[in-house]
Amino acid sequence: MAARAPILIDCAAEAKRRLVARLPTSWFRSTTFGDALMTDAGHAEAHNSLQKFDDAEAALARIEEIYREGTRLVSQRFARFTAGDRSSPGQTGYYPYLGITVGPGDVKLDSRVSYGALSDTGTYGTTLTRPDIFRDYYLEQIGLLLRNHRRPVVVGISDRPMPLPFVIEEATANVTSEDVQALQSIFTLPDLATIDDNVPNGSYVPQPGRAKPLALFAADRVDFSLVRLAHYTGTAAEHFQRFIIFTNYQRYVDEFVEYGLHEVAGSEVYECFVAPGNVVTPNPRLSDAPPGGQAPAHLPQMPAYHLARANGMGITLINIGVGPSNAKTITDHVAVLRPHCWLTVGHCGGLRHTQRLGDYVLAHAYVREDHVLDQDLPVWVPVPAIAEVQVALTEAVVEITGLSGRDLKTRFRTGTVFTTDNRDWELRHVELAARFNQSRAIAVDMESATIAANGFRLRVPYGTLLCVSDKPVHGEIKLPGMANAFYRARVSQHLKIGIRTIQRLCEAGIETLHSRKLRSYDEPAFR
Repeated sequence: MAARAPILIDCAAEAKRRLVARLPTSWFRSTTFGDALMTDAGHAEAHNSLQKFDDAEAALARIEEIYREGTRLVSQRFARFTAGDRSSPGQTGYYPYLGITVGPGDVKLDSRVSYGALSDTGTYGTTLTRPDIFRDYYLEQIGLLLRNHRRPVVVGISDRPMPLPFVIEEATANVTSEDVQALQSIFTLPDLATIDDNVPNGSYVPQPGRAKPLALFAADRVDFSLVRLAHYTGTAAEHFQRFIIFTNYQRYVDEFVEYGLHEVAGSEVYECFVAPGNVVTPNPRLSDAPPGGQAPAHLPQMPAYHLARANGMGITLINIGVGPSNAKTITDHVAVLRPHCWLTVGHCGGLRHTQRLGDYVLAHAYVREDHVLDQDLPVWVPVPAIAEVQVALTEAVVEITGLSGRDLKTRFRTGTVFTTDNRDWELRHVELAARFNQSRAIAVDMESATIAANGFRLRVPYGTLLCVSDKPVHGEIKLPGMANAFYRARVSQHLKIGIRTIQRLCEAGIETLHSRKLRSYDEPAFR
């Protein structure tokens, strides 16, 4: 094996050289600048393939071509592998690279800008993936860079190879033990040593000669999550919408499915409704496409349902079940899609005598006793409420319930939510009672703080509206008869409040939603 290592490295380098050589001559001159193929010592991640652009559409066109060529190379070699070729050298595809160099006169210090601009000089870069999913996002981010800094971006072939499972999802589905060694010698497989969250965690250490990060997530980290999303939710990443509702009870799912199918059948707002198995119910007013997909025999761990709009500004609902582990897992992966907002709409235990079953709790602070994010976001880091989301939630409660003034205060209150990782926390009541008092918590659950904290960590605006389903501290334990009556009376209204909140956020404009309080002082430019 030691003797083969240099051969593998040479094969990868040769594949990259051949890829560059096959590109059309037109690739190597910018229609705007007329520059020939260029190199830049600051962009060490892209070797001898950089081209300048001052037009976002043109830059994205090249990104798309590089991505298509890379996936084509990997797919071709895998087709030969499945046909029995276990000995020919691999054909390595590489992710596209995007970069920009900002000088002292190019820095934009505008306190009104929360993303799309760099606050320090230097060379920045990132790898990109799946331009079919992220086309609008990439266009916006590249356009902002060009407008805010008046400097060209550079696009080229990166030094990050595309792992086989991220190009062909079924590639490793039926791999035998005899195939494993051959796969490892021919193809690039995911390397967990390079897939991490160091940038969003604030623990990234710049490497000499390498560009500083332009985005929170590199391409392979994004692809890693896209594969996981399909596994956990049973739906492909392209169906996910830019607004997310997380819930912890199936009855919210049933209500959302009913609402979604009704909207698709009777309105001209939503293009289709998508259920696990990529089961698509199209809107006959907006599409001639037939229904598609096949429902799975068993639901995935955290099934997702998508009420989709053509521009991606619809609503995705995910049933994450119970507990902070699922909450962290799903938000880790949904975050790479760069949603505009996610909301937690679920149940909680009320901690105040004055609360009644069915009351609403708007979280403005959290106690993080969930422990699943402690290594990524220390517990001493505050998780602030996002004002725009809080206002939209409050206004939606008023609109849907019809309550206002003092009447509203009887069924709706704002306060601290205590999130625990212990489902049987009631058995530790004596110990926890002091913490409830000290934190002034008004509700306890198992997911809200996790989702909010990960939103803060991964720069996704967040909000929490819970409904009191029981009051264990005061002897009102959730029993089957009480639960059924409660569910019938509140689930529909609660979900409507969540949906109306998202509609209000859209109406107000997403530009105001992405708060500066979510971003650090040396933040990457990409939202």
